[in-house]
Amino acid sequence: MTDRDTNILEMNQISKSFPGVKALDNVDLQVRAGEVLALVGENGAGKSTLMKILAGIYHPDSGSGDIILDGNKVRYSGPLEARQDGLILIFQELSLVPELSVAENIFMGNLPRTRLGFIDWKTLRSKTRAILDAIELDIDEMELISRLPIAKQQMVEIARSLSMGAKVVIFDEPTSSLTDTEKTILFRDIRRMRDNRVAIIYITHKMDEVFEISDRVTVLRDGKNRGTLITKDAQLEDITQLMIGRVLEDYFHKNEAKKGKEVLRVENLEKKGLYREVSFGIREGEVVGLYGLVGAGRSEIAESIFGLRDPDSGKIFVGGKEVHVRTSRDAVHLGMGFVPEDRKQQGLVLKMSCAENVSLAKLDRMSRLGTLRRGDELNNFEEYQKKLRIVTPSPNQRVFFLSGGNQQKIVIAKWMCIDPKLLILDEPTRGIDVGSKAEIHHIIAELAESGMAVLIISSEMPEIMGICDRIISVRSGEITGDFQDTEITEKKLLDAIAHVGVD
Repeated sequence: MTDRDTNILEMNQISKSFPGVKALDNVDLQVRAGEVLALVGENGAGKSTLMKILAGIYHPDSGSGDIILDGNKVRYSGPLEARQDGLILIFQELSLVPELSVAENIFMGNLPRTRLGFIDWKTLRSKTRAILDAIELDIDEMELISRLPIAKQQMVEIARSLSMGAKVVIFDEPTSSLTDTEKTILFRDIRRMRDNRVAIIYITHKMDEVFEISDRVTVLRDGKNRGTLITKDAQLEDITQLMIGRVLEDYFHKNEAKKGKEVLRVENLEKKGLYREVSFGIREGEVVGLYGLVGAGRSEIAESIFGLRDPDSGKIFVGGKEVHVRTSRDAVHLGMGFVPEDRKQQGLVLKMSCAENVSLAKLDRMSRLGTLRRGDELNNFEEYQKKLRIVTPSPNQRVFFLSGGNQQKIVIAKWMCIDPKLLILDEPTRGIDVGSKAEIHHIIAELAESGMAVLIISSEMPEIMGICDRIISVRSGEITGDFQDTEITEKKLLDAIAHVGVD
């Protein structure tokens, strides 16, 4: 029997309940030595809960199931104990200490010592160098973590897992902050770990990554294991049907609205070091995409339009009139809404309720003599809960507890309720599941069909091609193309963002 036929990890009949919610219902999971197992499912399917039980952050319901690692039944009291047993979790929020060096982070809790009990720096450096060389990570072992880009910090996490003799490594949405080049490096190191008989559990919402990196894929839905497929034999439709319980038709929905008057026009907008000579317009009922690589300047252009970043020069016109957008308040008064890339940090107040978050942009219209009319706030939420199909047990539920897809709907609802003329969405489906993505795409089409102008920033080519009427390509802060619906091809877009001559 080969390593890849051997289950190094088994989770059998795992259940977990929270107040009012059955998060996991008798879930089984098997991972083989020397394989990459993709773990997928919609937000709220139970993926993170299952992994937190594995690492000892949560405990399963009393009398529920077994966890077997390398032939031994285990139950951990926390991630540190799991790490010591060779089970490593690498979350989106990295667990490194920024003020310590690479070497100190890699061997944290296991620093080599001299006979007098002091840190043996020479041994620490040599051991660290050997591990960094093994994964071809060319950084100084004594460099502070805080000085490293996020991709290299992630590589340090991998190095730390190797230093602890990892048997199983769990990656949770590891590419959410990485460029394509950084993702290539990450995948190279994951494959190297796999070839060294480490088992990898890879959690992602990105289906292209599932097919690129995994050997098998396990699907969770509503807290249950719905099946495991051999990746090379599976089709996207097979996986999505297991994830959402139905065939996913019309994944992308392009609006059919007639294009009306010009809502926004920018002329020769420039911000030194970020973008230059940016000019384009958007009409009523039009969905326009800004497409380019991470760092191309797309978000910075949108932030300037919305008053979050002052341009050095250029003009902005709204409804044919030149305007001066100095703050986001100015933008709102001009009829703009902005759904930011980072919904948790910039789009929501996580400790506030669903109803409170939806009303944030409309407080002046729901207040009298400085006092918020609570009935108006609840009515406002209920209206948009129905329109956007927001799933929450109560208007009073804190948004922190909602799935990513429902959190994103809350942010969109916040701006819909002020009836904006222009809605800007920066990476509107990042970090949400395939079913919620389809719903967001339908919402965008419906907004355009109602006459709203929509500006979308996305790094996903299928998404930008699937929902936009026009696509504006951006490279190194410059517009390199403006493509109408019938002109849009993958080749033209790739050529434009690579600054190659477009046919």
